[in-house]
Amino acid sequence: MSKGEYAYPEDEFDAFERHSIPRGVHRAPRSMWARVWPFLVVLVLAPALAYGAVTYYSMDRGAAPVAVAPVQTPVATPAATPAATPAETPAETPSETPSETPSQAPAAAADLSTAVAVFNATTTIGLAGKASKVLTDAGWKSVKPSDYTGAKLTSSTVFFGTAKLEAAARGAADALGITTVKLDATVRGIKIVLEDDYKP
Repeated sequence: MSKGEYAYPEDEFDAFERHSIPRGVHRAPRSMWARVWPFLVVLVLAPALAYGAVTYYSMDRGAAPVAVAPVQTPVATPAATPAATPAETPAETPSETPSETPSQAPAAAADLSTAVAVFNATTTIGLAGKASKVLTDAGWKSVKPSDYTGAKLTSSTVFFGTAKLEAAARGAADALGITTVKLDATVRGIKIVLEDDYKP
């Protein structure tokens, strides 16, 4: 509608200044904080939400695989054990036991440091010295020859004072070729009496 067609007279509402109103759309400039804070919110919240989601799902599913391993273990055991045990055990046991038993009982070793006294009960001069040399050459460490003043014996004899010395006494008897070995509690160490049957 043009001004010439307006049917009403002008009043105070029709009077206005030409430059008193804006000519177009106008907005105030935005501050720096208003433009930056949306990006800051995204940078902080996005990693926090991702971390929370990963933590929640990893804690919720962490204990589930533990029960799977024991289920497979007993399956292989029954099949392998009965098949191997009856076939192998009877075949190996009888063949090994007889062959090992005799070799597992070795004679006790003679203690060559045991003191040995060799007595000459014959009229042959130097017989005890010759027997002592045989024992020394065999490795005995303490051998002492002497003359015998006791009662005459039926044969050359090796005496030992305690059961612990039996192995040493028999070792000395073997070295001299004497067959009679006796225990005598009155003897200290080993005592050898040479009679006429002893041949150096």
